[in-house]
Amino acid sequence: MKAVFVIVGGGIAGVSCAETLAYLQPEKSIILLSESTLIKTVTNLHAITKTIVSFDIEETSGSSLSDKHKNVTVVHDTIIEVKDNQYFIITKSGLNIRYSYLCLCMGAEPKLIPQSLELPNYIIGIRDTDSVEIFIDKLKNCRKILVVGNGGIASEIVYKIINTKVEWVIRDNHISATFIDPGAAEFFQDMFKKDGALTEITSKRMRYQEEDTLTSGAALGPDWYKNLLMSGNSKKDVYIHYNCEVASVLLVQDQEYPLEVSLNNGQKIFCDLIVSATGVTPRTKFQTAKKLDLALDEGIKVDQYMKTNLDNIYAAGDICSANWDLAKHWFQMKLWTQARQMGWYAAKCMSGDLNKEQILQDFCFEIFTHSTKLFGYKVILLGLYNGQTLDNNYEVLLRTTKGMEYIKLVIQDHKLQGAVLIGETDLEEMCENLILNQINLEPYGDDILNPNIDIEDYFD
Repeated sequence: MKAVFVIVGGGIAGVSCAETLAYLQPEKSIILLSESTLIKTVTNLHAITKTIVSFDIEETSGSSLSDKHKNVTVVHDTIIEVKDNQYFIITKSGLNIRYSYLCLCMGAEPKLIPQSLELPNYIIGIRDTDSVEIFIDKLKNCRKILVVGNGGIASEIVYKIINTKVEWVIRDNHISATFIDPGAAEFFQDMFKKDGALTEITSKRMRYQEEDTLTSGAALGPDWYKNLLMSGNSKKDVYIHYNCEVASVLLVQDQEYPLEVSLNNGQKIFCDLIVSATGVTPRTKFQTAKKLDLALDEGIKVDQYMKTNLDNIYAAGDICSANWDLAKHWFQMKLWTQARQMGWYAAKCMSGDLNKEQILQDFCFEIFTHSTKLFGYKVILLGLYNGQTLDNNYEVLLRTTKGMEYIKLVIQDHKLQGAVLIGETDLEEMCENLILNQINLEPYGDDILNPNIDIEDYFD
């Protein structure tokens, strides 16, 4: 087999790359190599501002892509080797697929806690639809589970699950630390408190019973959990363990629960199942003739055109690591938003190279943006929203309305550098413009967050 463009990976980065190439190069042959018979496509794409978008993820058959784009062939197989010196790849089934341009979009795999190797039936990771289905099936018979991790997936599992006791183990001093600061974490917890309990925005009940000594101090696509019923066979009760990690896991007999989990703070927890949601590792376990340059996170280094160090080989999404001079307000995270952006930008770069056209780096790499939901609330993250790279040399303006909104502005030298917008704030476009244009905010003082002043009038 051969094609001008070969894309490896049926996730958002790979499919976005293939679809963009099909549009830019309708006469050129394209092969999409996918391990799964299902591929992930973007649907309901909605532009919130010029750089912020929201979208849904839909799983569909690979044939649907071929039906839509006649120059795209979808092959169900797994890459095992890249003969980069001869411009072809070898698959698990023995296929040799020749290419002019190759884009690696295999994503990443869950980074499970070490004990998962010994107890694979009791410790599971959640990364894709298949693993979610396994989790839901196992959960049906669970009375108590332990969730390890503090990112988006862990937070939404804890939020969405019903009829199960949950022990949430995090190594930070506040929930959902991947995305939010302690103030926002407090907002999420305070808004539900009533007689020591938390009630979800939906009709289900959710109770956080915090540890007394530590209360001083939260990929799958957007809304992946939206239509799923995550239910066990007990009463829901959530207990958060801060500033700790799992030290050991033992399979025990003659106990109420089959697992005995020891934390590094000396505590012991007994449970039915462990969900490990502690990040991901790029899927780079394939052979190449010449060695790929990898970053410290094991991602494939790419330059500003998404090119690797190997001739005519590109990479996009979770498998790659940005290795160019980053814009001040942009940084890389393993997010579906960036997987989509990198996928179609890599397609533009490959198409431009084929056509001998100059390609300018896309505007999406000027400012970090992410639209998501946490605990049922709309969350918009902009720029250096947690003061990343500012070395604590900044000030913060806050406005919070209990149960409705949490607004945090990160300001340095009287200019907006980042923002966290939780709830229906309608400040996305204003904050985006202030970050991009670096307007001096000193004349406005704290009025920029005065709810009685329509601050957007200042910047029309």
